[in-house]
Amino acid sequence: MRHLKRNHKLGRKGDHRNAMLANMACSVIKHSRITTTIDKAKAARQVIEKLITLGRDAIGASKEQGVHLRRLAAAKLRQQPRSHFVGTPTLKGKVLREKFRNEHDVVHILFDRIAPVFKARQGGYTRIVKLGQRQGDAAQLAILELVDLPVAPVVEEAAPAKEGAK
Repeated sequence: MRHLKRNHKLGRKGDHRNAMLANMACSVIKHSRITTTIDKAKAARQVIEKLITLGRDAIGASKEQGVHLRRLAAAKLRQQPRSHFVGTPTLKGKVLREKFRNEHDVVHILFDRIAPVFKARQGGYTRIVKLGQRQGDAAQLAILELVDLPVAPVVEEAAPAKEGAK
């Protein structure tokens, strides 16, 4: 019996489900929004809310506590720190490390960019917007996005016009 078991199973085994939710959380942290099914969005929302709360708690914490909270978040997101950046003749390792940190290091993005935005907010960091049905299997789609962060617009390239159409 599943009494008092509150996680969403999503038709997957535990390890697969946890890896999928960690990947979804990383995508939301990097891009501020993702499009997925409603059930996956509801499951990922719980993970993301807890991670942002860890980031908020680290703002006023001591250095040791802040490092501990960052390590907890990295373990939940399955992100290992990269410490070895080999430079090239044109780029130094420090430049590569900073570029990686600003673009791909989700723990850095979470704690240094997202958490300060939500410092005064007590919860409800994400929103789920229902979209409708997916064409192939009629699954209910939704957008999972962060509430207060500006979202960069998605630029779609127009298809080139056919020449010589009669």
